[in-house]
Amino acid sequence: MEKIDKNGLKISSELFEFINKEAIPGTKIETDSFWDNFSSVVHELAPINKMLIEKRKVIQNKIDEWHRKNLEKDFNKEDYINFLKSISYLVELKDNFKIETTNVDEEISSIAGPQLVVPVDNARYALNAANARWGSLYDALYGTDVISGKTTDGYDQEKADKVIKYVRNFLDNSFPLSKKKWKDVTAIKVIDEKLIFSDNVDTMELKDNNKFIGFNGDKNRPSSILLKNNNLHVDIIIDPDHEIGKKDKASISNVIAESALSTIVDNEDSVAAVDATDKVKCYRNWLGLMKGDLTSNFEKNGKKIFRKLNPNRDYVSKSGKKISLHGRALLLNRNVGHLMTSPSIILRDGSEIPEGIMDAFVSTLCALHDFKNKKNSRVGSVYIVKPKMHGPDEVSFTNTLFEKVEEALGIKRFSIKVGIMDEERRTTVNLKECIRQVKNRIVFINTGFLDRTGDEMHTSFEAGPMIFKGDMKKSKWLNTYEDWNVDIGLQCGFSGKAQIGKGMWAMPDQMAEMMEQKINHPKSGANCAWVPSPTAATLHSLHYHKINVFEEQDRIKLRNKAKVDDILEIPKADRPNWAVEDINRELENNAQGILGYVVRWIDQGVGCSKVPDVNNIGLMEDRATLRISSQHIANWLHHGVCKKDDVINIMKKMAKIVDEQNKDDPNYKKMSDDFENSIAFSTACDLVFKGRVQPSGYTEPLLHKKRLEKKSLI
Repeated sequence: MEKIDKNGLKISSELFEFINKEAIPGTKIETDSFWDNFSSVVHELAPINKMLIEKRKVIQNKIDEWHRKNLEKDFNKEDYINFLKSISYLVELKDNFKIETTNVDEEISSIAGPQLVVPVDNARYALNAANARWGSLYDALYGTDVISGKTTDGYDQEKADKVIKYVRNFLDNSFPLSKKKWKDVTAIKVIDEKLIFSDNVDTMELKDNNKFIGFNGDKNRPSSILLKNNNLHVDIIIDPDHEIGKKDKASISNVIAESALSTIVDNEDSVAAVDATDKVKCYRNWLGLMKGDLTSNFEKNGKKIFRKLNPNRDYVSKSGKKISLHGRALLLNRNVGHLMTSPSIILRDGSEIPEGIMDAFVSTLCALHDFKNKKNSRVGSVYIVKPKMHGPDEVSFTNTLFEKVEEALGIKRFSIKVGIMDEERRTTVNLKECIRQVKNRIVFINTGFLDRTGDEMHTSFEAGPMIFKGDMKKSKWLNTYEDWNVDIGLQCGFSGKAQIGKGMWAMPDQMAEMMEQKINHPKSGANCAWVPSPTAATLHSLHYHKINVFEEQDRIKLRNKAKVDDILEIPKADRPNWAVEDINRELENNAQGILGYVVRWIDQGVGCSKVPDVNNIGLMEDRATLRISSQHIANWLHHGVCKKDDVINIMKKMAKIVDEQNKDDPNYKKMSDDFENSIAFSTACDLVFKGRVQPSGYTEPLLHKKRLEKKSLI
């Protein structure tokens, strides 16, 4: 691709044109000034970025050596902790403090609810996620397995009746009436700023009329009524002419729940962006979201569909004033971490630009358009989630980077807010000191337990063979880590100011199970938790009606705090005398996930996939899950739990199964037709057999290299 020489940079022409002709116009920034400032900051910070990555290697080498020296000894945790302190892996704790972040939107500071994560490279998905602020409870329940019955192939009246009963029960619990139940209601009116319900015999009110916020239509025959519980709205649609409303005693045709309060628009684990063409696609979609003009045309079930961002939702308050509620989720942008570089821009010394520096500049530049129209952030902030940071020094570097970007773009200091993904062991054990580095711009900490498990395995690679993946969920370190994140966040004053988040529900088709399990996230004190779809967001929102998270946080503040010593409990097997059948089953499960994900990443550039496991249950796979599976097999190989030939045979066996699972995809290329020349298959094998030497166990370097190789042949 052609490169443009500018201010000591060689910039891909496609990226150069995008920034000059699309991103900058309308920002009052001069093009030459932008590139001058950009080049200055990049050349100043790139060497520091490189030094921090080198520091990771040095620390990891020291940890590896310590484990090798002590492999035959009984593990002494006190000695281990003292060692980690001696190499500055564990830093000294300083005085307590509270975060001082200001200008934070209420979706982050004071409302608890679901959070979506969506790949930025797909405009259709990005629009769906942005518009997932509101969702139909009727549709979410009818279209999933939460309620038994059909989900496709015709209308199931029995299931529909169960859905309405389920929603009425929800209304009874969240918005109880002074007497009787919602199922008894035949008419609803607004009288003297109150909701008045009748059942043809009695009249009744809400037990708490403060939960009545507004309405649409005539007071005597409202077309919708707006309620609020635990800061979440519910819009009850009343339409006697609708096919559902016709059959309903109260003419209720739908119940719309405020669902995804926020959405992380992802440039990282869920996308496959390896060159300037890919990056521009990502940046252009983000720009469209910030300008508010992103659209998508596509065909579904033979119908042409046009999609754009939803408008705000307007109502009349009970006192007669106009109310306008946000129609879209608050959007955060997840940039890439410090490790990766991009061939999109070449620096003076011939090296590739650190991709995270480029992301910070371009993400913020695009967000300047929102500073004017305030369709996303109403307080003039841009929210950047930063993943895969290792310890306070790297968080401090991010703070410096954001300061430089703010100065270069001429915006107020601390306009760029940061979310810390707590997904690397060195960040976890030093979380308080990490937060201190960004105490004026922190808005988010999240336990990314998938990447965190991958880093746990890589950090302690030499300690011995790791336990089975399924056993990780019950391990002391993981459960303590989840509690620790909440404890530290509350100690640092996050409640009512910033998000404490929990990770993804990875089984998008298993919504009944999600409804059973994911209520534990708000119970744990998390005021947001990740979901894989707009439907899941609508269903998960019901948990926040049941649980007042801020009350839970007050309770949690009083409990005994998690201990870092327990987080440092290494999940290795003490006596790995497992049966061959059990070992092979685990290897097959890992291989299935690796191959199912990698083949789409390499061949089609799909960064996040629903991949069937060995039991044909669809699992959301991204680079975090890939990191776990590849590191797990690599660890077992290193410690002799399995042999290379056995793993190769299993990879070939599972590749044939993956091929069969994808037989209906016209764009799919079989791996098993030619193992030797399948780039996807060789990539999957490299991730395992070269997993030991991958930086921090990350999969990105190999994936990017192989995807570029594949793209050169297309």
